[in-house]
Amino acid sequence: MASLLLVEDHTLFRAGIRALVERSASGHRIVGEAADGLTATRLARQLLPDITLMDVTMPTLNGIEAAGLLSRECPHTRVVILSMHADPAYIYAALDAGAFAYVLKDAAFGELETAIRTVLAGQKYLSQGVRHLLHHGHPQSGRASPLLAALSMRERQVLQLVGEAHSSAEIAAELGLSVRTIETYRQNLMDKLDLHSAAALTAFAIQSGVASPRSHGIADAPPPTP
Repeated sequence: MASLLLVEDHTLFRAGIRALVERSASGHRIVGEAADGLTATRLARQLLPDITLMDVTMPTLNGIEAAGLLSRECPHTRVVILSMHADPAYIYAALDAGAFAYVLKDAAFGELETAIRTVLAGQKYLSQGVRHLLHHGHPQSGRASPLLAALSMRERQVLQLVGEAHSSAEIAAELGLSVRTIETYRQNLMDKLDLHSAAALTAFAIQSGVASPRSHGIADAPPPTP
């Protein structure tokens, strides 16, 4: 039996996962829920769950960045990514960030239970769909852009918020920093990425998958059927 923190910004999907967990015979219990990665990291520090079930594309702080923070700050909590993104770049980035498992949202619930048991045993797990994808994936797919890899955690967080169309004042309030500091981050990002306008910076955040697709009107996956 494990304590679970459920992190998913799609309300119906989150409710579906909760229902499946509560009805299963595993004995796992959900001790908290969050709709974004930043809230998830705060709750994980407070609740110390055994497992954090985490989506990838979420506002404020995406699941990959949140997994990186948790792997350093809450090593007791092991991250299981539950995502609609069937792209090797996302999978490798999540594993590099410290996630213990990657499960696609269209997998059967039994696969998620297997992932949780495997992770609790201290081993990593990739769902069947992920293993097939990595074995037969497109040659052009691969690890995340080296440009992103060169950015600090805070720079990637600012980049995500820029891509989600937040103003410097809104980003400053969200991160507890000054507007001047955020403007400095913006300029540093443009310098590092060789971009020359705010619009280009926003476009890069979206195209690289850092910004949440929902902030640009892209629908998420449907919820599972309990």
